[in-house]
Amino acid sequence: MFKKILIANRGEIAVRIIRACKELNIKSAAVYSEADKTSLHIRLADEAFLIGGAKSSESYLDGKKIIELAKKIGADAIHPGYGFFSENYSFIKNVEKEKIEFIGPSSKSVSLMGNKTAARTLMQKNNVPIVPGITTPIKTSKIGKLQAEEIGYPVLLKAVSGGGGIGMRVVYNSKEFDEALKSTKREAKSSFGSDEVYFEKFIENPKHIEVQILGDKHGNYIHLFERECSIQRRHQKIIEESPSSFVDEETRSRITEAAINAAKACKYQNAGTIEFLMDKDKNFYFLEMNTRLQVEHPVTELITGVDLVKQQIRIASGLKLNINQNDLSIHGHSLECRIYAEDPEDNFLPSTGKLTNFNIPAGPGIRVDTGFEDGSEISMYYDPLIAKLICWNNDRNSVISRMKRALDEFEITGVTHNINFLKLIMNNKKFIDGKFDINFIDKEKLLDKKLNIDSNEPITKETAAFIFSALMQNEKNQKISSYPDDNNSKNFWTEQIYE
Repeated sequence: MFKKILIANRGEIAVRIIRACKELNIKSAAVYSEADKTSLHIRLADEAFLIGGAKSSESYLDGKKIIELAKKIGADAIHPGYGFFSENYSFIKNVEKEKIEFIGPSSKSVSLMGNKTAARTLMQKNNVPIVPGITTPIKTSKIGKLQAEEIGYPVLLKAVSGGGGIGMRVVYNSKEFDEALKSTKREAKSSFGSDEVYFEKFIENPKHIEVQILGDKHGNYIHLFERECSIQRRHQKIIEESPSSFVDEETRSRITEAAINAAKACKYQNAGTIEFLMDKDKNFYFLEMNTRLQVEHPVTELITGVDLVKQQIRIASGLKLNINQNDLSIHGHSLECRIYAEDPEDNFLPSTGKLTNFNIPAGPGIRVDTGFEDGSEISMYYDPLIAKLICWNNDRNSVISRMKRALDEFEITGVTHNINFLKLIMNNKKFIDGKFDINFIDKEKLLDKKLNIDSNEPITKETAAFIFSALMQNEKNQKISSYPDDNNSKNFWTEQIYE
């Protein structure tokens, strides 16, 4: 095992890793920026070092500083968390050159799976179903249109190096193709440094299902079942659960086998997630592989009893997996809500400010992962995730009831947040019945319903209570009045979009 791990991240994931280190008797070293001087991860770590200015490019994304610090303090390994350097090929390669262990996959695996077209080709060769489309970048608009006609519209243009819903356009006919391709290439170049674009057949109203896998350095692989991640806003997940109520045993067997094949295909080591799109007939298609720990990993931990961060550390240190596939089974049901500092009534505009009242829920089957406490500042420089509220219970209906109770207990003032919006989802009949897909929020018009006071439909007690609660909360909250300035907007919107 390692003696000291440097954690190249911040917020709740840094806290999560520090706690795992403490339980394994490994010293933890935190880094922090000027904007994070009051953060919880600094207080909990054994050592903490100021790494630079508030902008992530001056601190958490200064790879040279982080590697030099790791060498200076004698860290055996670097844990990247998620976001920042977790999937950065160049950084991982430099860590490997310095003979420091990177707690994650090899730079080779990251490079291979980070290129969407190369990953699609590899999956196709290894019996992993892929969405019909092309496996090489579009050469010219003329050729692209011919290929799209052959596959059939609508198609989804995607940046080869993309992620987080950035660099994507749906094209419904050949007349839209030229302009959509130009726009996608511009966005891809601006966000990822490459304007290469490919396309897939656009699957309408799919579900987003992913499979957690672990692979060690000795060629052993296991899966830890699937997660349901279809509740999204701006192409980003806000609610996840495990297992999926839509996936039956036969489908689960097929999709987990495909995930293991995907991991073996790139000789994957450490924790990773294979993401799939699933249609209404339970046909599934490879979407991408996330070569890191996921934000939503706690829902898997709660149904399996496996500590994924400890497993990451064990694997990186060279130990064999201490779990066999036969050891694993699904126990109960878990659900995660992401608590964001944002305004759902204003296009999910991020909010900043000081947490003047931060009371988290408690009780049986409730877990809260956060990097903040009373008095902490929510900065404009980073992702606006305040906390992850994770609940477990014996079955899906009972865990939804527990989540409702926990959301009622959660108290946050000082910033605008999305708790009332999450409550609205928890009370939605289609969500409760499991009848939803990735377009659920738009199709249900949730943002309109809770403000539809002038409707001719009678207002129920529940609706009235919800509106009153929202109005009272808005009186307390302090809302940001504008987007981050141009100099910082790239950091805010792209560098910290994890999913």
